[in-house]
Amino acid sequence: MAEASVGGEAVSRFATLVRAPNPGPMTLDGTNSYVLRAPGSPSVVVVDPGPSDAAHLRRLADAGRVELVLLTHHHVDHSEALAEFAAMADAPARAIDPAFCIGADPLRDSERIEVAGLALHVIATPGHTADSVCFVLPDDGEHGAVLTGDTVLGRGTTIIADPDGALGPYLHSLGRLRALGAVGAGGGVTVLPGHGPVLPDLAAICDAYLTHRTERLDQIRAALARLGADASTEAVTDLVYADTDASVRGAAEASVRAQLRYLRGTA
Repeated sequence: MAEASVGGEAVSRFATLVRAPNPGPMTLDGTNSYVLRAPGSPSVVVVDPGPSDAAHLRRLADAGRVELVLLTHHHVDHSEALAEFAAMADAPARAIDPAFCIGADPLRDSERIEVAGLALHVIATPGHTADSVCFVLPDDGEHGAVLTGDTVLGRGTTIIADPDGALGPYLHSLGRLRALGAVGAGGGVTVLPGHGPVLPDLAAICDAYLTHRTERLDQIRAALARLGADASTEAVTDLVYADTDASVRGAAEASVRAQLRYLRGTA
């Protein structure tokens, strides 16, 4: 799609992606900040202002009068500039976690928000973190679009950030998103992820994620059969994630801890 006036990329009828300059092993190409507005609306919604980078925040602020700032979850690559940007834009900020709300109430599951000429639906999707949330734009395109934060990424798979995140809730959240995606019969619900490229089919990517999680759990079970039921996180990670780059070793261990807690019935 054409480049938008804020220097980002128009990725759907209502959404412009403004990528933050913080690429890395965990952030892929950088954090995806989004500017949302209905055509012709003088005001906008900004989702995940991202890192404290003056040029990036100015690009977001220049999009128009910011009516509301939303946060998909508390991780620093999404939230570092939240207070700074809310002050810059003189706008309230909302998140699931009250600690990240500024001048407004926390988000509620299944809440409908009308702002910037749009209707957004809130879906609590704990798992990656306890406070993860997705935002549905049901009128964005033929089958709608969903801002998924780090619950679903545009490339690769997300980590379960144990102990804040947990696998059981994550699998349930994927099921909710899969059901939402299935509504778009004959076409896909667009995925607007927190990192990586936009994806065309929410149901398809949720199916792939659920298959991946099943395969990983089978690998963990096989590792425990080989190492013993009380094997440590480190030992299981060495076996299951043997080819993992050292730069993401901590993330691999967090995911293994979450899977072990799930299998052992402690989470």
